[in-house]
Amino acid sequence: MSRRHLPTLTAMQCFEASARHLSFTRAAEELSLTQSAVSKQVAQLESVLEHPLFRRVRKRLQVTPEGSLYLTEVRKVLAQVEMSTRYMQSYGGQSEVLNVTTLPTFGARWLIPRLNGYRFRHPGVYLNIANRVEPFDFEEERVDVAFFFGHGAWPKAECIKLLDEEVVPVCAPTAVPEGGIDDPLALTDLVLLQSATRPEAWHDWFEAQGCYTTHSYHGPRFDTFYMALSAARAGCGVTLVPRFLVEEELTTGQLVIPWRFSLTSLDAYYLAYPEHKGEVAKVRGFIDWILEHLEAPAQVDGARPAS
Repeated sequence: MSRRHLPTLTAMQCFEASARHLSFTRAAEELSLTQSAVSKQVAQLESVLEHPLFRRVRKRLQVTPEGSLYLTEVRKVLAQVEMSTRYMQSYGGQSEVLNVTTLPTFGARWLIPRLNGYRFRHPGVYLNIANRVEPFDFEEERVDVAFFFGHGAWPKAECIKLLDEEVVPVCAPTAVPEGGIDDPLALTDLVLLQSATRPEAWHDWFEAQGCYTTHSYHGPRFDTFYMALSAARAGCGVTLVPRFLVEEELTTGQLVIPWRFSLTSLDAYYLAYPEHKGEVAKVRGFIDWILEHLEAPAQVDGARPAS
């Protein structure tokens, strides 16, 4: 569909208000338009979609099944427009937006604690941070900085290595049988919690110890490390996670390492930014901040599992 055949924002507003009130007249009053203008906008929208959005029953409107489906999407669009508009209105005249993407649990556990104080050094830069798991094109998405896990390569981007990953199994203390376990395969009796982004994790961890089990891929699957950690804390089983993401729970005793073997991942965590933005002030300032605070907050002291 070409741009000239896309519905206007006014048409979507007229449709949403009419669907909410089930009345063109009341929608017109809310939008400060005439009843005929609202009706015409909805008719044009129906023409573009090639689907009826309303039925007229006894001089009252009823939303059609197609209309209900489209209404859900329209409300998402209008809510996003409103949020973005209010977001921009809140900026001062000299403000800039820095668009950052990050892996969900990495962002919550590693990145955010390192942002404390950033706004005081860069008061004119507003951070817009979003979770992204899948690769994307920097230009199409208008992203300035991205944190990712991989080999350290990104098309048309510069990559800076931040840290390696050491993966360990963790579970609630109550999940470990009395006397502990004497074989890594015993973990299969605790229920292996799987990570959707690391489907081979358990297989690789067992293989590195010369073990094999058909249960490597069995168990509840979670979209993020954060969800898997929550399940482990609740006693649902044992999960494999990067150690740096779980130091707090290990220190407080909410989680324990039932078998002290760690596996260093072949990939690592990186910061990436478009090649042509390397000297843009807001981008360079953010990169310098991250590199300056790479080791902060300090890691909790404690014995590390044997490699």
